[in-house]
Amino acid sequence: KGGKGAALRSVGAEDLPENQYSQVHQFVEQVCREKDMEKPSLKIADMGVPNAFAVGRRGNGTVVLSRELVQLLDRDELEGVIAHELAHIDNRDVITMQLGQGIASIVGIVAQFAVLFTGDNDLADFFLAIVVGNIVQFVVMLFVLAISRYREYVADADARRAIGSGDPLARALEKIHRGNQQARGSGRNAQRRR
Repeated sequence: KGGKGAALRSVGAEDLPENQYSQVHQFVEQVCREKDMEKPSLKIADMGVPNAFAVGRRGNGTVVLSRELVQLLDRDELEGVIAHELAHIDNRDVITMQLGQGIASIVGIVAQFAVLFTGDNDLADFFLAIVVGNIVQFVVMLFVLAISRYREYVADADARRAIGSGDPLARALEKIHRGNQQARGSGRNAQRRR
């Protein structure tokens, strides 16, 4: 709960008004019926860039859309992005990634203790333990990131099934990429003017 609440607070997420975004709510309800899952709460936030993310788990999930994303995308493209985020909740990807990151931290700590308890407990062993722990954690995180990449492909495939014909998700991702580049460019220009 703390992690989910912190993520929502960090972007200033508010409930997505049903009267203003009825088509989005109807689309989410339709996909949730097809997936036999409870409708997640829908939020909107000013993020400065076109973005969307899912937090929580099946039965207690939340999808957050940035206002910039809603303004940028056509309806079918927005539905593609939302279907992608719903797939993450349905597939329990958020929990999988949190577990993976937790395991990486634990393995790193275990490696540090192994070095400390097998050495002479001098200063060199202490620094070696830190280095070994970080290297082990980094290697485990590479596996976690590979799993994350795979889960993105699975969510893309699930989203395509949910939205049907054409590939609005691919168009949406291209627009999001361009929107993020423009936002970075305007940020740099604003810094130069100061």
